[in-house]
Amino acid sequence: MHYTASALSFMLNTPVPVVLTGAQRSSDRPSSDAFTNLMASVNAAKSDIAEVTICMHASEDDPTCHLHRGTRSRKMHTTRRDTFTSINLNPLATITGDKVTIIDEDVKYTKRGESELNINTNLADNVALVKMYPGMNPEIIDYYIDKNYDGIVIEGTGLGHCCDEVITSIGRATSENIPVVMTSQCIFGSTNMNVYSTGRRLLHENVIAVKDMTCETAYTKLLWAAGQSDDTEEIRRIMQTNLKGEMNDCISQRYFIKD
Repeated sequence: MHYTASALSFMLNTPVPVVLTGAQRSSDRPSSDAFTNLMASVNAAKSDIAEVTICMHASEDDPTCHLHRGTRSRKMHTTRRDTFTSINLNPLATITGDKVTIIDEDVKYTKRGESELNINTNLADNVALVKMYPGMNPEIIDYYIDKNYDGIVIEGTGLGHCCDEVITSIGRATSENIPVVMTSQCIFGSTNMNVYSTGRRLLHENVIAVKDMTCETAYTKLLWAAGQSDDTEEIRRIMQTNLKGEMNDCISQRYFIKD
């Protein structure tokens, strides 16, 4: 669902709320979260928050749901009712009954009626999402180049790194006008490829850094960006422009959770 919410965020400029919801437990179970999530979503859809969002339980208890920005959402648990979390950002609102309460007044959101409806569903055909790991064979990157993929998102380690063996193949991709985007396997925090030599080598190979964007959002955004243009510099500009609240310049430590 967080892939869908992220993709819809880029494809839609909407003057009204668009709310996705679901249930961790089926509606025939006494512990089902379906009814609470659905009713909270209806109230979110009547609110002033005109963005694509996900509405699900805020805790394991029934009364309250959280409204998460579509480009900041991530599913964090296989079974818990509060499985969805906002990454590097607070949820936009809490919903209890018919009351929608903004959590952080400093977070800007698109309000009802501020945008005109615009739908742009042009997507690239093939974008790869590759998880970096020690000893990774560079032929994995070469495969996507040889198959003429429209872009590659790398889920790098730490601040945005990969093993030395694949840097040459990454350079081959960018030299053949295949945009390569670097994210991090870390859930919280931001990439910073200027800190260590590996990151600087990747920047020299024209890898696109996208700050604290989640890997899932980077994937859907690159699908959309490569659907807007074939020009790699224009794709870079789109990827590094904050369009739908998908990245921050500065990360607050208060968003980091361990439990």
